[in-house]
Amino acid sequence: MSVLKGLATGIGSLPHKDADSALDLIFKYTPHIPFWPQLPKRDIREGMIAQFSENIPCLNIASGGLSFNAKDKDSKLGVFYEQIISNDVDYFKIGEDFAQGLHRFYQRLEKTDLKDVEFIKCQIVGPFTFAAAIKDEDGFALLHDMVFFQVVLKAIIMKALWQICFFRKFGKKIILFIDEPYLGCFGSAYTSINREDVVRNLTELTLELKSKDVLLGIHCCGNTDWSMFTDIEALDIISFDAFGFLDKFMLYAEDLNNFLKKGQERFICWGIVPTQDFQEGLIADYLISRIKEGIDTLAKKGLDKDLLLDKLLVSPSCGLGTLDPEKSDKIFRLLSEVSSSIRKAL
Repeated sequence: MSVLKGLATGIGSLPHKDADSALDLIFKYTPHIPFWPQLPKRDIREGMIAQFSENIPCLNIASGGLSFNAKDKDSKLGVFYEQIISNDVDYFKIGEDFAQGLHRFYQRLEKTDLKDVEFIKCQIVGPFTFAAAIKDEDGFALLHDMVFFQVVLKAIIMKALWQICFFRKFGKKIILFIDEPYLGCFGSAYTSINREDVVRNLTELTLELKSKDVLLGIHCCGNTDWSMFTDIEALDIISFDAFGFLDKFMLYAEDLNNFLKKGQERFICWGIVPTQDFQEGLIADYLISRIKEGIDTLAKKGLDKDLLLDKLLVSPSCGLGTLDPEKSDKIFRLLSEVSSSIRKAL
């Protein structure tokens, strides 16, 4: 049995304003794969995009949020690429003002008996989500500026490498998720990116990180073309909203079969506990029945049932940053119950 089978983790954001309260929840309910919490309600700098914007040229953050300013663009790009060429990972660190949860998580790990910790989970915003969220001085998303998209891609790689180096001291293998909610729009009239661009750029990102001996996952909380991700050789984990999009995900059975068979460390993370759609009275048995339904469907399409069970992680369907602490506690308590039942029964 895989050491990861049925274990639970989180996607990233939590609604707490106090990092220690968020960490109490994490270590209580996801002790085997704890993660550092993103806390967007604590500070505007902890928003999903702003959090990773430090030292990216021409980006400024103020009370109104993150903005683009092309003044002195060439000189700023020159400084940026000097750091890239010199491989100055520390230049791209994520400071405590931008990620209090990350730094308090590190401190908590230093003070915690880590015997139950199997993996440490980190996360980074994906380049498509980041670049789509910021507009240049003419009102066009950086996603369509090839120069700045490459800047974003390089910066995200370096910020991911910094996290890997930062948490390496604890001697635990690291899981790093790339969060790409924007790709939930893929194929719609709202996005003009093509499949080849997604695969090529995410391949570049993941190949840079894979050499560091980490498990790399991608999370998309909407519906998308999941075959894009199964085609990325360096990806190890595909994370999806199993509560809201189970039927859509099942359409990619052949691609998922090929993905799981390509390596020993390939997993599917079932985001089975709903976040925005969470309702009182939801019970673990119902959510487990949904997972069984999905596994049975995939098995009928030719996937090995035992393999699916062995390569199964669970999580909330998405981040919880817009909710409230009381609801987040209920969601994670339910997640813990689902995980425990899977570990014992499936």
